[in-house]
Amino acid sequence: MIRLSYVLRDAFQSMRRNLLVVTGAMIAVFISLFFAFFAVVGNEFIRINTLLWQEGEQVIVFLHDSNEGISVQDHQALLVEVQEWPEVESARYVDQAEAYQEFLILFEDSPSILEVADQTDVPASIRVKLADLDAYRDVEIRLDGNPAVRRVVSQGETIERLSSFIDALNVVAIALVVLLGVAAVVLISNTIRLAIYARRDEISVMRLVGASNWFIRVPFLTEGILEGVIGSTLGVGVVILLWTFVSGSVDIPMFSFAIETVFFVRWGLAFVLFGALAGLVGSSLGLRRFLKV
Repeated sequence: MIRLSYVLRDAFQSMRRNLLVVTGAMIAVFISLFFAFFAVVGNEFIRINTLLWQEGEQVIVFLHDSNEGISVQDHQALLVEVQEWPEVESARYVDQAEAYQEFLILFEDSPSILEVADQTDVPASIRVKLADLDAYRDVEIRLDGNPAVRRVVSQGETIERLSSFIDALNVVAIALVVLLGVAAVVLISNTIRLAIYARRDEISVMRLVGASNWFIRVPFLTEGILEGVIGSTLGVGVVILLWTFVSGSVDIPMFSFAIETVFFVRWGLAFVLFGALAGLVGSSLGLRRFLKV
């Protein structure tokens, strides 16, 4: 029976002896799984906001007010017109008072903004829910040039750009996982090879005194697994720290950065296990080729 304390101590001592090569192997695992995990988080971000966009009011039409020669009757006339468009499932009018109350709730944690704004600074708007999500551009074109319209805001184009970015990131992440994953396995294999070479005399003595094959192999396998686990944990941890910082400091209207903790836990564990598997494969290759026991 091999004691766990002996295995871990032996593995860490071996890693310390070949620190430069070990660091290179862990960096390869770190970089590949960092980009891969970031792509997974990005996909979840797009999924959440796409669902929010589909379920909510997809287009907000901000309106000019009486100071700009536009009356409430003009607002209502535009509302009736928009409600009749085939691209629109429903539309509702939000006057300045209601919009200002929303503004107070939205910026309740920013007193400096609330101090310099009053109800007249918040425009009335028409909130549109689309019958066909792909028709948001048609609605924007219809509204363009209308004298009552101040500005039209929609998530559609932004979500499309983000989706394109995430698609490109997925390709990069997959390529990095394959290329750097192979590099990590090779580096870990070479690390084990160096460790075996450095301890060749000790291994010979262990054979002479009757040590079993697994007694010799297990510390080297553990070393490879540790390298994979440390590299993958760093990759996952950095992504989580970056996302926590972004979600706490960036506020983009109509977008949610809230991703459930269970998502990070589930996928984080999966990536750490993948790193451990890469370490196990690398160390197994090193053992099979350079330790004939």
